[in-house]
Amino acid sequence: MKSRESLIRLKRYQVDEKRRQVSQIEAMMADFERMASELDREVSIEQEKAGITDTGHYAYPNYAKAAAQRRDNLRESADNLRGQLEAAQDELAEAVEDLKKVELLEERDQEAQRVTMATREQAELEELSQARRSRGGMIG
Repeated sequence: MKSRESLIRLKRYQVDEKRRQVSQIEAMMADFERMASELDREVSIEQEKAGITDTGHYAYPNYAKAAAQRRDNLRESADNLRGQLEAAQDELAEAVEDLKKVELLEERDQEAQRVTMATREQAELEELSQARRSRGGMIG
């Protein structure tokens, strides 16, 4: 039983760890999207100031070019994280399944122990009852 309890603790730890990984990836993606949106706004403001929206124009603001490039890099990174997120979610689902299997085995074992104990107790009670009847028959 001790080894199964240790296994359950290990599986729970693994599930918690996978949940943390999923949360971290989701947080990073949200941060990247938020920063990209801020850079979008900054590019728009810079274009408005310059009055030029054509990125090929010779007077297009350098800051807008750099901010747009950074924004694109952030969005690409967020897209790359989507694949990692899917993999982490799959690993989490697998870890949860493994935990459920081990917990079910433990529950089955505990139920079997309860049934065995109840059967033993019933047999002992029947023995006591039989012994009482036997003693009662001798007296009368």
